[in-house]
Amino acid sequence: MNSEQVYKSLSKCFHCGDDCLDEEIFSEDKQFCCVGCKVVYEILSENNLCEYYNIEDNPGLKIKFEKRNFDFLEDEKVRRGIITFTDNKITIVKFKIPNIHCSSCIWLLENLTKLDPDIESSLVNFPEKTVKIKYKESDSGLVKIVSLLYKLGYEPDLSHNESAVSKSKKHSRSLYIKLGVAGFAFGNIMLFSFPEYLAGSDLPTNLKNIFSYLNILVSLPVFFYCSSDYFTSSYRSLKNGYVSIDIPIAIGIITLFSKSLYDILILGEPGYLDSLAGLLFFLLTGKVFQNKTYESLNFERDYKSYFPIGINVIKQNGEEISIPISNLKASDRILIRNGEIIPVDAILFRGEGNIDYSFVTGEAIPQKKVPGEIIYAGGKHIGEAIELEVIRVVSKSYFTELWNDPTFKKSKNPRRLLVNIISKYFTLIVLLIAFTALGYWLIVDPSKAINAFTTVLIIACPCALALATPFTTGNALRILGRSGLYLKNAQVVEDVASADTIVFDKTGTLTDGSEYIIDYTGKDVSLKEKSIIRTLSKNSTHPLSRILSEQFKDFPFVKLVSFSEKVSSGISGYYHGSEYKLGSLNFTSAEKLNESIKGSEVYFSIDGSIRGSFTIKNRYRKDIKPVIDTLSKNHSLSVLSGDNDNELENLKEIFPHNSKFSFNQTPQDKLEYIKSLQNSGAKVLMIGDGINDAGALKQSNAGLTISENVNNFSPSSDGILEAGLFSKFPEMIDFSKFSKRIIIASFIISFMYNFVGLSFAVQGLLSPVIAAILMPVSSISIVLFTTGATNLYAKIKNL
Repeated sequence: MNSEQVYKSLSKCFHCGDDCLDEEIFSEDKQFCCVGCKVVYEILSENNLCEYYNIEDNPGLKIKFEKRNFDFLEDEKVRRGIITFTDNKITIVKFKIPNIHCSSCIWLLENLTKLDPDIESSLVNFPEKTVKIKYKESDSGLVKIVSLLYKLGYEPDLSHNESAVSKSKKHSRSLYIKLGVAGFAFGNIMLFSFPEYLAGSDLPTNLKNIFSYLNILVSLPVFFYCSSDYFTSSYRSLKNGYVSIDIPIAIGIITLFSKSLYDILILGEPGYLDSLAGLLFFLLTGKVFQNKTYESLNFERDYKSYFPIGINVIKQNGEEISIPISNLKASDRILIRNGEIIPVDAILFRGEGNIDYSFVTGEAIPQKKVPGEIIYAGGKHIGEAIELEVIRVVSKSYFTELWNDPTFKKSKNPRRLLVNIISKYFTLIVLLIAFTALGYWLIVDPSKAINAFTTVLIIACPCALALATPFTTGNALRILGRSGLYLKNAQVVEDVASADTIVFDKTGTLTDGSEYIIDYTGKDVSLKEKSIIRTLSKNSTHPLSRILSEQFKDFPFVKLVSFSEKVSSGISGYYHGSEYKLGSLNFTSAEKLNESIKGSEVYFSIDGSIRGSFTIKNRYRKDIKPVIDTLSKNHSLSVLSGDNDNELENLKEIFPHNSKFSFNQTPQDKLEYIKSLQNSGAKVLMIGDGINDAGALKQSNAGLTISENVNNFSPSSDGILEAGLFSKFPEMIDFSKFSKRIIIASFIISFMYNFVGLSFAVQGLLSPVIAAILMPVSSISIVLFTTGATNLYAKIKNL
């Protein structure tokens, strides 16, 4: 081989970093190992996206470039199974991308807008290896996008659900096979070593050598097969420029195997092959046990099942009942009122749809829909109530994803950043300790050197530290959800626990919408006007509207024209040329009635002339006094209300004397009040009805809505509290605070475990086999401690 050939054989592909051999291709001053890598580089270069190569040392993937035909994606049935949303202008798809592996991948996939002008946005979920793409609809838009991803080396897995299940089963089967091989080898190596254990140096040399060579033979599948996951993981991490927790284990395995070969083949000693086989057997046993433990404690699956979103279903006899969205079935008829989120894909059956898809597309202009058209889940209806027929039930995970849209995300948790920093440098510190111990014992007592080196590498693991936060907050999510408080994500658990100020909305939050007294003042209301009042109020989700709708439920609906609702003010519509309004005094007219009764007042007017007012006296929620007394011990309390101050004296009897009350508040007033509290250093928990409080809920550190068996889903809120369980709210907050303390305790336990384990390991007092047993035990013990402690405290608090 001449010098030029040597140079080429050692050259690296500019795109993927692999060695360039016979397939080396030049492009200007760059060289590539294959046509695929060259094509990707040219695409990125033409679009000024070569920053991709600066983010990671080895960002690219080697691509076997073959021409592929994706025309099958133009088939309508295939498209329907892939597309998440479309309005024939904007389409959203979500792809599984198995090849996502580093920050460069994320950067490139989130810059697809620069490669295709029809792509409006793309968002990567790295843990799930998915990308969500929003693009302008065209005849071949889906084909074009999939083709682009394929050319870049990120071919979507278009059947990833089935594939994921298959891969999961295959991975579990492979793990059990490796465990079986390691167990078989461990048993047989110990059997072959029995004469050595019993006879020691008195064993005949020939027989001793035979057993030693048999041990080498049996240990080969342990080293090359059972250890392969640790070697592969370590290689990939080093290739991509970071140090994984598998590297110390891989070094320990190689050290034990190499030292054993040297002892047996060169020195004629027995070596450490029994320790090697035992190490792998217990590591794999621990991994199986960990997987089983994590599956049994899988909070992600459980806590979503408590998502308290109700929906009104219309039965065949015309009766309306509220059921959880999880009970919806295809062909069910549902009622969607003004401002409600459509929870399923459905066909418009009755009424005129005016759908705001801003939660899905970011486009706030409502789209008109007529009977027979498909309406996708996630849209918000604006206007008169409509009836829909369910065609495809959407999983609750869709709502969780919609709820966790980046638009509605709040601050990050610094503790998570701390855990990431600790985990990043933990392995480097362990390697430093291991090599220091090796060097020390090679000088002082060489017989302990290998033992100390390998046990340090194996026993120290940051897994327990990394698992403390997700398993504590995750289990807390599940318990709180089961108890009636559904939170958006684990971050909210800590936000609720950290709050020192609680702000309440009044109507629908402190008051119980199912218990009320209505007094009417004004001119007599005719039967026709009662039907109009019922129709107006039926279209609104406001608590007072629901009360009036129930009050006039025996009167038939009428057909209104130009229905509209002004948030926090009222609702209006035309009937036979006259305008009817229901709402506040300023909304309905400039007049004022002489009578004034304590309670929430809803005025009724025709063509600007007030006919009368309904004074609704709500009953406050059961046990509200002890709830407020408990909360006031550790929180500052405030009440914001869009109503007048007629309830001030009643509220003063419930709340402590230092509480703050504000009335006649607009949604903007509530938002500004939350800002002012935060500017003074307060951490605010806002509790509202999700209708008039969207801005305040989003602005607060944590915002909760109260659910009265209706669709109060709002992306602005961080949680939903079932109204019937309001009396348990103080216990829920106390439980959230306890969860924070459990996380801190888990950190302390994890650090103590590693300190004690390392102190024994560096002295050479532990064998690699014992270290292999203790390593997964530490992780499992943290998981059991966090989940056990949170479950026990939940029982104590009756949650």
